[in-house]
Amino acid sequence: MQADDSSDQPQDGTAEARPALRDPERTSAAILEAATREFAEKGFGGARVDSIAARAGTNKRMLYHYFGDKEALYLVVLEEAYGRIRDAEMTLDLGRRDPEEGLRELALFTWRYFVAHPELISLLNTENLLRARFLKGSRRIRKMHTHLVDQLASVLDRGARSGVFATGLDPLHVYLTIASLSVFYLSNQYTLSVIFDRTLGEEAQLAAWEKHVVHVVLASVRAAPG
Repeated sequence: MQADDSSDQPQDGTAEARPALRDPERTSAAILEAATREFAEKGFGGARVDSIAARAGTNKRMLYHYFGDKEALYLVVLEEAYGRIRDAEMTLDLGRRDPEEGLRELALFTWRYFVAHPELISLLNTENLLRARFLKGSRRIRKMHTHLVDQLASVLDRGARSGVFATGLDPLHVYLTIASLSVFYLSNQYTLSVIFDRTLGEEAQLAAWEKHVVHVVLASVRAAPG
């Protein structure tokens, strides 16, 4: 799927030739931040390289120099977005926590992260509309998620051995429960607010749903009373 905007392709002319900035790390970081905003707001098809360069305070030549083209830049944006949430999850140190506490903290973290980073939901929605076309070509994505699944599997196993959690729980299913409760609410809050005449984006509503997320997640994994 190629964007129908010739301005998103490298040009051979010299109209945009400007001196390269002396701080390549700062320049590439500015481009990446600008691209994240552009893709989150406009999707892949609507995003424009000209606009990204303008947001970053640079020019298209620098963007192509650091990232190659629009498609390559979009993939880096996706990988970095996933990388940030995975890196933040690592700080939870689930392996050293009591199983129930660890699962509670993972649920809280996931919900709060999506609340604080609505751009991630937008990027996920865009890539799902594209049927994960770009993620399929990523060499980094699967490696990022292996640790999360392993850590969650360890938490569930320890909880099962102690009799707190049910046995045979699939860590992917548990994580999907957490992510679904978080993402569905936030990505549909505007339509649901109108339909049910309740402002779901208000702080009180968000706090109430946070408690509900934790309750549902823990209830779904607890061992049945003996």
